[in-house]
Amino acid sequence: MGILEKIADIELEISKTQKNKATEYHLGLLKAKLARYRVQLLDTGRTASKGEGFDVMKSGDARVALIGFPSVGKSTLLNRLTNTHSEAGAYEFTTLTCIPGKIEYNGANIQLLDLPGIIEGASAGKGRGRQVIAVARTADLVMIMLDATKSETQRRLLEIELEAVGIRLNTQRPNVYFKVKTGGGISFNATCKLTALTERMVQHILHDYRIFNAEVLIREDITVDQFIDVVLGNRKYIRAIYCYNKIDSITLEQVNELARQPYTVVMSCEMDLNMDYLLETIWKNLALLRVYTKKRGEYPDFEGGLIIRAGSTIEHVCHSIHRTLATEFKYALVWGRSTKHNPQRVGLSHSVENEDVIQVVKRR
Repeated sequence: MGILEKIADIELEISKTQKNKATEYHLGLLKAKLARYRVQLLDTGRTASKGEGFDVMKSGDARVALIGFPSVGKSTLLNRLTNTHSEAGAYEFTTLTCIPGKIEYNGANIQLLDLPGIIEGASAGKGRGRQVIAVARTADLVMIMLDATKSETQRRLLEIELEAVGIRLNTQRPNVYFKVKTGGGISFNATCKLTALTERMVQHILHDYRIFNAEVLIREDITVDQFIDVVLGNRKYIRAIYCYNKIDSITLEQVNELARQPYTVVMSCEMDLNMDYLLETIWKNLALLRVYTKKRGEYPDFEGGLIIRAGSTIEHVCHSIHRTLATEFKYALVWGRSTKHNPQRVGLSHSVENEDVIQVVKRR
């Protein structure tokens, strides 16, 4: 029996098993086996014969991946937002390879990837879907393109395909400390009440992965699936937005219902509707900041500016300017929302905010 058949058998058994207190332990072990087989399936795909890859060199300040079923408007959106031409047609599988484009917004260069349409079963390798989804793991933001004229099941089907290859959308990494040790057995502790996980279940899941010595500290109430993600350690937690295209073909009531869903943007590529709001949403979800530099005795450079990640410090700013600047750093003067007074003398660990002005002083 192959890996795909084993996965199908476990999924069938999970679907047939009633979910209650008596079956929680059995379902937890089945989910652990299912995750292990899926990892084996991905490893098998990596060692298979190499063909033409979809990935392209990462460039710009951030990367956004367009994922969706065939003929939902991904190529048309790329043509609208960038200067790149991607073949668009009224038939499926118009795009057969990864086509990169560049969005210029708020002084940032954002790389947008138009990926070939995926089909149901892509995570198992159908239609080279595994290669397409693998590119999404390298993205800072995933844009899931959906057809507003089709049923709501398309959204859940795409989520299932991404989850099957270890991509977790719009969720945080579980607050769990997990470390494999060389001896001492399994040490289990929890700082909160657990409703879906027990010490016995944790031990059996770890034994299923041939882990007999480890330290586990759970700081929040998590599910079995989340604990398995921590054990595997290869999950990617990526922000995602759902873009419903072709809203010009549905009623206003349907548009209003779709727009109220979380992480959702409604638009029309053909009619050029709501594109500005889409760009604002991309910028917001990428969590990018723009800061300005200033030389001593001169006005700040408001024309250029540096694009950095939210939560960045003065040290990150120094590395963005020059890789050796942090070693010659003495102090920095900062004007902006991150300071208590203007200017404020700060060190390398000071966190910056959007549109701060920074003057770096080097050691003589």
